[in-house]
Amino acid sequence: MSDPVLLITGGSTGIGAATARAAVDQGYRVALAARTASKLDSLVAELGGEGQALAITCDVTDKASQQAMVDTTLAQFGRIDAVFANAGIGGKPGGFCGADSDVWKDMILTNVYGVGLTIQCTAEALKASRGHLLITGSAAGRTTIPGSMYSATKWAVSAIGYGVREELRGTGIRTTLIEPGMVDTPFFDEQPEHALTDRDIANSVMYALAQPSSVDVNEILVRPTPPLED
Repeated sequence: MSDPVLLITGGSTGIGAATARAAVDQGYRVALAARTASKLDSLVAELGGEGQALAITCDVTDKASQQAMVDTTLAQFGRIDAVFANAGIGGKPGGFCGADSDVWKDMILTNVYGVGLTIQCTAEALKASRGHLLITGSAAGRTTIPGSMYSATKWAVSAIGYGVREELRGTGIRTTLIEPGMVDTPFFDEQPEHALTDRDIANSVMYALAQPSSVDVNEILVRPTPPLED
């Protein structure tokens, strides 16, 4: 098949799942990587089965697991045209002085190290296809949030996006940072008010992917429209 292939980490719920649905609607085949197999299998069935979507159980903090993700995608679909490094987790209250440091460790490994591994493991496939690398950053990576290690990880993700774009200059690979504000997804324990939807962010991803090869959308910062004042 000649339909382009989009590989999504954190692909089972939220922004990843919404992007998978939008991509399939636009003619993509999708490889969906996440830790929870049952959620992946359900989404793959929704999207049309294994000819259209592929479920891959993956721990993004483990390089061997990410390389297996890439190898499985290439074995199934024969190519990777775009990669959406979307896997990430949030923090807990406590600031820098009182937070659970074990939560920090998991978050930093997932949000920063995991993104780096995704880039490293997919780079050759993207070079072969002159493909597109997209990375989920955050509006929290563009402002100072007191005591937020999560914000610090997203500042790091922004730096990764800027740095890898320069590293890949001349390879034909385009790099886009997707930077959402507040989004109503399972990321939050309680439903946030005045938030974007996961489909709003998926639309941003698809906008970047839809541009001609001569256009490199470097960053998309998406925030919810402020509520009307009384």
